[in-house]
This record gives sequence, structure tokens and C-alpha cells, in this order.
Amino acid sequence: MHIFLYGPPGTGKSTVGKKLAHNLNLPFIDLDRVIETKAGISISHIMEQQGESAFRDLESAALKEVVSGHAFSVANTEDLGGLQTHPTESVIALGGGALLRDENRNFAESHGSVILLVAELSTLLERLHYESGNRPLLAGDLREKLSSLLAKRHDHYNSFPLLIHMDGKTAEQNAHQAQIALGRHHLSAMGEYDVIVGQVSNLTNFPMQNPIIVTDENVAKFHLEKIKQVLGSDIKSIIVPAGEEHKNLETISYLWKSFLENGLDRKSTVIALGGGVVGDMTGFAASTYMRGINWIGIPTTLLSMVDASLGGKTGFDLPEGKNLIGSFYPPKLVLADPNLLFTLPERELRSGMAEVVKHGIISDPELFNLCLRGLDWVKDNLEEVVKRAMAVKIKVIEEDPYEKGFRAALNLGHTVGHAVELVSKFKLRHGEAIAIGMVAEAKYSARVGLAGVGLVEAVTESLKALGLPIQIPEEMPREEIIRAMRVDKKKNAKTIRFALPVEIGKVELVAVRVTDLEEVIGR
Repeated sequence: MHIFLYGPPGTGKSTVGKKLAHNLNLPFIDLDRVIETKAGISISHIMEQQGESAFRDLESAALKEVVSGHAFSVANTEDLGGLQTHPTESVIALGGGALLRDENRNFAESHGSVILLVAELSTLLERLHYESGNRPLLAGDLREKLSSLLAKRHDHYNSFPLLIHMDGKTAEQNAHQAQIALGRHHLSAMGEYDVIVGQVSNLTNFPMQNPIIVTDENVAKFHLEKIKQVLGSDIKSIIVPAGEEHKNLETISYLWKSFLENGLDRKSTVIALGGGVVGDMTGFAASTYMRGINWIGIPTTLLSMVDASLGGKTGFDLPEGKNLIGSFYPPKLVLADPNLLFTLPERELRSGMAEVVKHGIISDPELFNLCLRGLDWVKDNLEEVVKRAMAVKIKVIEEDPYEKGFRAALNLGHTVGHAVELVSKFKLRHGEAIAIGMVAEAKYSARVGLAGVGLVEAVTESLKALGLPIQIPEEMPREEIIRAMRVDKKKNAKTIRFALPVEIGKVELVAVRVTDLEEVIGR
């Protein structure tokens, strides 16, 4: 499906479009340049010689041609005159009135997503000051003509649901905002793959040979048939026992043998349908079977959509600890369909929201504020929550794919949280334990002067609004928590690195002495 950038003159559709196309590894098409190339004259000359109506006819024809015809402008080049066979997906910058005709709008919306770029009048005037001579509809008094055009098209522009406010941001920032709105990312720091928020029906756009689905007993009941309806009822599947206790070498060995029995070869694709446990095991089995075959992640929990499915970590547990065996092996595609979350038990949804709050604290204050609206609001806006939270982790892992630096910020709440989870003998869900860990670490951050008291109150309020726990259970032995925090460190380690919140949208990596761990958990 194509991505159309639309909006008033001066919003930078071509500039943002090129950045967006580059980020998503897609071709870029400037519709106005296509029109000029085919006509052999500039748009201003077309308007002068033939009139606006004739130009709109050419515009309609060009739109249909680049989307469903045989020509488009060469991607990301200055010379956009070259014409080639059109791609199935591209980023297309439209003229400011290209969708005024209902037939054009209907055509565009049926072939992709339209993002409206908007800006204040002062911003548009500043950008158009030196260009008005090339824009026939704005010739004369620029302020008067532009104000009149915006007033005339006000209702039309306001009717588009996806919009990006351009003011005060760079083209790169605006392109990133467009990616969040779309739920589209192309990752390249650890192998090339796409992350898409969309319906599972999008799987048909991804070429696969001899695919097989791996899922667990619980997920199979709710979602296996949905995937089979998309890919064909004859698609093979492997169902493993559900639960962390089965994330072991025995299950991995079962997957390897099942791959062999089903005739998978090096060109086959494995589809991981499930939460973090299924994704971790399937990814690891794929990474080691015949020295590595393709796999696709279809996360079915909120936690896996915004966290576990992203970053290429795969593995399984040993009796001595979690994820002690594993590899970095990213999927070829992560497809997150928020509709799959409606079958989650409420406690599981709450648990996933802890990671969403964490991502808001790390670098997205707006996402954090959305969490303050509570679980009922979240249930009604799952797609927006997934898109924003996912974007935070993607930005971090792209900058530090192999955990050599700032990726450790994603451990916010986890040093205390993992220990609390373990000591509870996993009676606390992962997210519940992480929520407790975030509050404990925020309080410690305030005690050592990194954060203000207001931060602790904000973090606590956000988690309470979602129904998540905020303190270590009284009956839980503090000595065991401290022991658990140290267990995966070197025996002679004198410090443990924490990701401590400084303010909403900022964390710092801090080395804390093991002798201060009692203070961290607030004994």
C-alpha cells in the first residue's frame, strides 16, 4: 500500500517525503514532477496556457498512473524524470489540491494511507516567500492569496484523520512523526526488516516459501484459524505447550525435529504467533536450523508488541536462569495487529502497560501522559498506544543494536523488577514486577538528587491509573531481593548499572554500589 503526503502549499511534502521514503526503504514519487515530465513544461506554464481545470485532469491521470499504471519517478534522486515500472509500495508527495476531487481522494484512500501535513500561516508564509512565483494559485499578494486558499479548503483538509503538525520541527522529526502515525518502520542496524502495525491480512504482501506457524496451546485457540484464513487452510502449524516453564531446550529440540519432519529447508519461513516466549524460542530455533532460516513475528500480547518482538533477541532458559542461551537474530518482518489484543485477559493487558509507561518515561512524555488516562482509555486506543510505545524501543535499538551503550536505558525498572518477579516465584506478572521496580528506582533517583519528587509522584500516579502495583509486598524478604539483583553479576562486582529516571522523557545510566542496594529498594 502506498503512503500519500498531502496538505497546503509550503508544508514540505517533498522534503518530508524523501526523508520518509529513505527511512522506510521505499521509492519516493513527487506527483508534480511526474506531471511536468510527461507534459514537457512546468506546472505554472500548464496553468497559464491551459487553466486549472486542465491541470487537474493531468493530475488525476498522473495519480492513477503512478499508483496502478507503469511509471513513477525514480526514488530519492534529483532527476525525477526517469520512468520505470511502478512499485507495489512507495511514498508519494501530492500537490496541495490533488485530492479535492472525490474520485482522486477515493482512489488514493483505497490504495494506501493519506497523511495530512499542516502548519501555521506564519510558517507557510516564511517557506513560500521565495516560491510564490512558481505557484500560480498564490501569485500576487502572498498572504492574501494563501489565507483565502486555506479558508476555502479548511473543511477539506480537516476531514483527513491522520495529520502531522510541522511547526518548529525538522524534516527528519516530521518524517519520524509520520512513521509513528502510520505504524511503519524499517530497521537496518541488525539486518534489514520491516515493523508494521496493521492487520494480519497484510501477511499476503510478504513473499514466503513453504511457511509454517509456531504457536502455543493458548494462542492457537484464539488466533491460529485467523492466520490460516489469510495464508490458506493447508498451511502447516506446530503447537507447543504454553508458559515460561516450557521455554527450554526440550521445546527447542521439538521445534527442530518438527521443522525437519515438515520438510523445511533454507528457503522456508517460520511464523512465530504468540507472546514473548513463543517469539524467543521460534526465533532461536530459526536462527540455528540449517544455520539460519527466515522467520516472521506476529506478537499477540501487548508486552511482545511493544517490547519482546523488537530487537532481534532470541533464546531459551536453563534451569540456572532465564535466557542464558540465545542469539541476536532478527525476523524478516514483525506484524503487530492490535485487534489480536482484544482476547487478552485484563491482567495480561495491565502487565503489558508497564512497558508502555517505561517507554514514555525513557523518551516520550506524550505517551506517558496518555497512560495517565487509565486502562479504559487504553482499551479504546490500543492502536495508538502500540504505535507510540513501539517507536520508542525501535529508536533505541537502532542506535544501539547489540547493547553496548544506551540500549541499557530499556532496563528501567528491570533490575529491581526482575528480582521481585523471581522472589515472588512468578506469582507477580512480569509487568507488575517492572511497575514495582520503576517506582523503587524512581524513589532512589530522587533520594540521590537525580530526579525531583514530582517525578516519583508522576510515575506512581501513572501506574496506579492502570491498576498496577507500586510497592514491594511487605511479606517479601528484602534480603532475597538483594540476592536476586546480584545473582547474574560477577561475584566480585562492586557496582550494578541502573537506568534511573531523571525526568519524564529522560533517563541516565548510573553505576550503583552493591552496598547501596538496600537503599535502592527502600528498606
